[in-house]
Amino acid sequence: MYRSATPNAYRESAVMTASPVQLVVMLYDGANRFLQRALILHGQDSKIEAGVAIGRAQAIVEELLATIDIERGGDIAPQLQGIYVFCLSQMATAHLKQDPAPLHEVMRLLGELRDSWQQIAAQQN
Repeated sequence: MYRSATPNAYRESAVMTASPVQLVVMLYDGANRFLQRALILHGQDSKIEAGVAIGRAQAIVEELLATIDIERGGDIAPQLQGIYVFCLSQMATAHLKQDPAPLHEVMRLLGELRDSWQQIAAQQN
């Protein structure tokens, strides 16, 4: 049976052709997907799988944190660092206490940041 391009191939192509700003938006989208998955899994009492999803979201936020350019970031760089560290802390709390409530705040914060980056990406086109 013939199969067209797989979702992974499409995703790989999108990443390879994206601008740096678009890549940041994609990272936020990925973190949000994993957080949503964690909430669903927690609701299904799948604590281990929820923890895995939280861990994937944490890895994305850690990557965002690691890529902050302090020298060129101006006043926004330390603010972003603070938000990312807070988000990581909230995700760890959610996982350790088996309480999904902190994930909602993380999703709100990352969603606001994602929207801002999306506006920047739109201005570059």
